[in-house]
Amino acid sequence: MRIIIVRRVRGSTPSIDIYTDNLVAGLKTVRPAWTIIEIEPKPWNSPDKLWMSGSGLRKYYECYWRYPREVRQQQADIFHIVDHTDAHIARCLNRARQSTVVTCHDLVQLIYPERQSRFPALSLSVWRHSVQGMRQANHIVAVSSNTAKDIQQFLNIPSENITVALNGVEPQFRVLPRVPVVSLRQQYTPSPETICLLNVGGTHQRKNMLTILKVVESLRTKGLSVCLWKTGGQFTPEHKAFINEHQLDRHVIHFGNPDKETLVCLYNAADILLSPSLYEGFGLTIVEAMACGTPVITSNVSSLPEVVCDAAILVDPLNVEAITEAVCQIKQDPSYCNQLIEKGLLRAKFFNWQKNAEQVAKVYENLVLKKSSQIVE
Repeated sequence: MRIIIVRRVRGSTPSIDIYTDNLVAGLKTVRPAWTIIEIEPKPWNSPDKLWMSGSGLRKYYECYWRYPREVRQQQADIFHIVDHTDAHIARCLNRARQSTVVTCHDLVQLIYPERQSRFPALSLSVWRHSVQGMRQANHIVAVSSNTAKDIQQFLNIPSENITVALNGVEPQFRVLPRVPVVSLRQQYTPSPETICLLNVGGTHQRKNMLTILKVVESLRTKGLSVCLWKTGGQFTPEHKAFINEHQLDRHVIHFGNPDKETLVCLYNAADILLSPSLYEGFGLTIVEAMACGTPVITSNVSSLPEVVCDAAILVDPLNVEAITEAVCQIKQDPSYCNQLIEKGLLRAKFFNWQKNAEQVAKVYENLVLKKSSQIVE
């Protein structure tokens, strides 16, 4: 079987790169006889498009004109569009009578719209146009049951056209030896008693960073030594204003975008992963933390309860007092903390990229079989 993986620009969305890289590796493992071909659009600043003014215009040209046409010219048994924001490409493939699969990671803009661009109305309109292309695909892969439910509700796609294939966790995320972990703690925390909270990911409004900062301030007012380690997105002006107003500068460390080795060490060295997101399509950082033996506090909304099961503390993401109490419970009750760690390690084993690839491979096979039977008829 010949499979074409329709990628995004590498590096533009790290979480999609993780998904795509592991899906491809998994497919090559579970179906070694298949031919797997990856194609991707040109970067927006590619030299052959310098005649176009503005990176925004270059992006729209590449995403919605040149790249879809390049994809349509390919020949394969299955085209797999690995990100729902490229689902408009399914329209071109549908017209060419090609079998198409789209992975949907979330429908956050429909559920929790945010103003992230200079022209939010235009951006949302284009996004809607793209994701509605999923209706033209032959099958949808959803990364969680909650995302599958959203697809049915908002796009009116029947459940029989959706397969839930949970994301995996990479083997690099594991419990590390004590020495490098202790060394990192000593370098970035004022004392062994300090409660070290970790947050990994973006700082979009739905990530609820302001609540996390309020929890840090709440713990500090209780007389506890606390620090927040942040990786990923930069703090917004609102976040910086809160940090300055409450003099939290020395309690907050931003590590930028660390390499994977450093990130694994941060997971291991932190006391708690604090991730009270208002919405997640899956929540990969939670699984990574559990695989590293880090207790997790997360939200009781969207896909998060489905992902963690009973292996984390679930809270109202806007209840600062409840989150503060959960942090204190983990820190003050070693037995309870160890229970969370053990449950987390066990739960993390459930998420496997090879298992994900096997489920996706069966989707491909079913589509090819269905198409063959239609030709015979």
